[in-house]
Amino acid sequence: MSEYGFLWLFLCTIFIPPFTLIGCLFLFSEISPDSMDYLGTSQHYSVFLAPLIPYLQLFVLLFILRCLEAKSRKKSMRKDPVFRISPKSSKVLPNPEEPEGEDEDVQIERTRTANAVTVPDSDEKPVIVASCLRKEYAGKKKNCFAKKKKKVATRNVSFCVKKGEVIGLLGHNGAGKSTTIKMITGDSKPTAGQVILKGSSRGEAPKFLGYCPQENALWSNLTVREHLDVFAAVKGLRKADATVAITRLVEALKLQDQQKQPVRALSEGIKRKLCFALSILGSPSVVLLDEPSTGMDPEGQQQMWQAIRATIRNTERGALLTTHYMAEAEAVCDRVAIMVSGRLRCIGSIQHLKSKFGKDYLLEMKVKSLTHVEPLHTEILRLFPQAARQERYSSLMVYKLPVEDVRPLSQAFFKLEIVKQSFDLEEYSLSQSTLEQVFLELSKEQEQADFEEEVHLSVKWKLLPQEEP
Repeated sequence: MSEYGFLWLFLCTIFIPPFTLIGCLFLFSEISPDSMDYLGTSQHYSVFLAPLIPYLQLFVLLFILRCLEAKSRKKSMRKDPVFRISPKSSKVLPNPEEPEGEDEDVQIERTRTANAVTVPDSDEKPVIVASCLRKEYAGKKKNCFAKKKKKVATRNVSFCVKKGEVIGLLGHNGAGKSTTIKMITGDSKPTAGQVILKGSSRGEAPKFLGYCPQENALWSNLTVREHLDVFAAVKGLRKADATVAITRLVEALKLQDQQKQPVRALSEGIKRKLCFALSILGSPSVVLLDEPSTGMDPEGQQQMWQAIRATIRNTERGALLTTHYMAEAEAVCDRVAIMVSGRLRCIGSIQHLKSKFGKDYLLEMKVKSLTHVEPLHTEILRLFPQAARQERYSSLMVYKLPVEDVRPLSQAFFKLEIVKQSFDLEEYSLSQSTLEQVFLELSKEQEQADFEEEVHLSVKWKLLPQEEP
């Protein structure tokens, strides 16, 4: 074979991995006692280097693979299982925005979070620490004259989740809930601030993170049981342990009849159950639930809520839950945080938030005789001057009473007992504001802010032509 033939054969052996073995065998076949005399020097080197080419390709391809992973999956890179190489942790940028006019409970939570960041790892350290999170997106131009303005999704959000605790994150669309969840999972990099899960950096989060996304991330052709088996294997459960864990989850969520059904044949509620089961399989320390019971019937929701309580309460785990259902928050959450316009507006137990932000009490009375309706209305206005009638359905009368008129409660109930006897009421009830009423009251702040921003942009657009020379 000529020198040019050897050169092309050697180059193909280097740059075409499937051709390496064939090229080596061909080069060896050219070696014989008779051919060694007329083989050139470069051909000698080709013959001796050929067996080393696969090892060279191994290191080159591993390096290329690592570079591609770092480029495409830099937000959620794990430690390399072969070389034990961890991706470089991104520098924590300080939040430039100073908190102003925060609620007292939010300030206390911020201080608690700052202490959790600085103290070393311990058994008492929260499982989730979100410190001073800020996220900015590139905004869109409203018109050709306007400047490109950044969209701030979250502003200086700080909170922590303790072991055995479930925190509910509430807020209207655009309040920053989903952005906060994405920063915790690592799907979105914070513009400022940091997230620490179970005392480790965010780069190691996938090892112990259970995530139930808002969208059903499932394979349509696999069955329910196959999904559970695959996730158990991915999470490193032994076969015996996986069987026990899967059986318990299937029984708790009433999935016995759907185990052999493919996902494409399941209802939306069953899909949500499966996503939740996959998120808690393997007993992760951190559980993130993004509207887990959406699309489920009431019975399925109750099963889901019981499973969440049994999974998190009195354990080493902690959970962050986003929801639009106030009943779900009251049934599952130990504390509730309400976000308004990207900020943490309030945080605390449900009863604490009702007492602090509930401006009114709800009085419901049911009369036996319709002739007592008007006299009863007059008497209620005399006893509670600021009372406002909300509804009236035949014999049912509903009033909203300001807190000032009701305090002290003992005096209010004393007056209502007299009214019950005087007007022969069938029943009455005096209740505190519900969590939904508190949520709606606080959410008005975001609606007002959005309205003012739209008005400001509209006025600016109308005045812009007048400012031109």
